[in-house]
Amino acid sequence: MAGFPTGIAVVAAHVEGRVVGMPANSLVSVSLDPPLVSISFARTSTTWPALRRAPHWGISILEEGQEPVLQRLRRSADERFDDIDLDIGDDGQVLLQGSLATLTGTRYAEVDAGDHVLTLLDVRQLDRGTASRPLVFFDSTIHQLAH
Repeated sequence: MAGFPTGIAVVAAHVEGRVVGMPANSLVSVSLDPPLVSISFARTSTTWPALRRAPHWGISILEEGQEPVLQRLRRSADERFDDIDLDIGDDGQVLLQGSLATLTGTRYAEVDAGDHVLTLLDVRQLDRGTASRPLVFFDSTIHQLAH
């Protein structure tokens, strides 16, 4: 699927006193009524078990200029969110400041999907800016949309 361009999202939550999360390019809109999105997690992920315990998640859509943030998110899980400006909500959802769009949600359902778990999220809040453009993941590299 490297030939299919996607946006880059970061899913994160505050769990047991620390921020856990990861970048993902599998975010998909599923339903408007009720508002649902899906995201896939590899069964081999070491972050997924911790994130799964969080009742509320934040999802941030990265925009142009956030390539350095994406590079930091590739660090080990213990250091992943160091030096990244975050907003931690009262319910434990974590959002990255300066993102193109953010949404918060709760786990709605899980579907066994081979070596992944397809997770449906009930969207509770959505905010989107219109002044920026997204980062795009295509052919296993990061791209920007032409102006």
